[in-house]
Amino acid sequence: MTNTQYQQCSKTVMDNIADPYITFDKDGICNYYHEYYIKEKKHVKKGQEGIDFYNKKIDEIKKSGKNNKYDCILGLSGGVDSSYLAYLAKKDGLNPLVVHFDNGWNSELAVKNIESIVSNLGFDLYTYVINWEEFKDIQLAYIKASVIDIEAITDHAIIATLYKLAAKHKIKYFLSGFNIVTEGILPKAWVFNKQDAENIKSIHKTYGTIPLKTFPFLDAFKKRYYSVALNIESVPLLNYISYNKADVKQILINELNWKDYGGKHYESVFTRFYQGFILPEKFKVDKRKAHLSTLICSGQISKEKAVQELKEPICDAEQLSIDKDYVLKKLGFNDQEFDAIMKMPTRSHLEFKTESKSYFDKYPIIKPLKGLYNLIKSKR
Repeated sequence: MTNTQYQQCSKTVMDNIADPYITFDKDGICNYYHEYYIKEKKHVKKGQEGIDFYNKKIDEIKKSGKNNKYDCILGLSGGVDSSYLAYLAKKDGLNPLVVHFDNGWNSELAVKNIESIVSNLGFDLYTYVINWEEFKDIQLAYIKASVIDIEAITDHAIIATLYKLAAKHKIKYFLSGFNIVTEGILPKAWVFNKQDAENIKSIHKTYGTIPLKTFPFLDAFKKRYYSVALNIESVPLLNYISYNKADVKQILINELNWKDYGGKHYESVFTRFYQGFILPEKFKVDKRKAHLSTLICSGQISKEKAVQELKEPICDAEQLSIDKDYVLKKLGFNDQEFDAIMKMPTRSHLEFKTESKSYFDKYPIIKPLKGLYNLIKSKR
């Protein structure tokens, strides 16, 4: 923020630091506040409507897997959302293939939580361990590129892995932990399209050093194949129930011996360091503002409480120092090299190639199939 007077939303804790797209109305209310309720109205089902829709979807999932070993697939990180999703799946009689994506950054607590959840619920666990040298090389490329969404590569690989396994096991439903009431607000300046394989390849081509032979890419064509040809559906079950973060944490603690991480997505050591150091130091971004503002909008906390939380350090100073030493050593940086990169100007993801065109436009030979694709999609 340069030459701009500081302004915070009168309803949430969103402000104009590191966010060129925020706007405020005459009452000082930001665009994210209004956008949240539009999303909530569109995607969140409440009361009896939510109960009926949820039960209907559970029945659909069960019927789809009647003659199959699994009726759905679920990615388990050990965080609140995915852990509660696993709890609901068991409670409602689903039989998911539970998949954990290991990118080399699990905290010890995350490993314990995952083990506790799976053993208590009795689900099959498949752990996908990514090629560390390749993944490390992509992370290094993103850090050197000075783009903001370093976590996009993990999110991309998780989605690609889940779809691939769903196809392999003939599973039609993919349980998603994404939900509006705790994740509905996130400025577009702070993230990038997680499913843009071209952007990942372009950044890695510019700054990477080894070929990517095994990294699980999900390009636009594969995504259409999985969602349209194989009819694999992503189901955000948490949007169809009453979902209160504090209450859910207590259920997980009581029922599954789950332990709290103290921060959103802090089950990953790298994510904790990324959100606690890289984002605020290099990009001036405190993601807690978005998380807390969402909880304000969904009525789970007050603005006053959110303001008080923001006065606390993003991460414990001692833990942050430990994480920094660990991350730099694991990635092969010394302090001087890393500090130099942190001081480099930030760059937009859009400075690299993106999936701006559809596959039908990029490859004329399959363009006649575009009409058929749109027809199938419209009937889903």
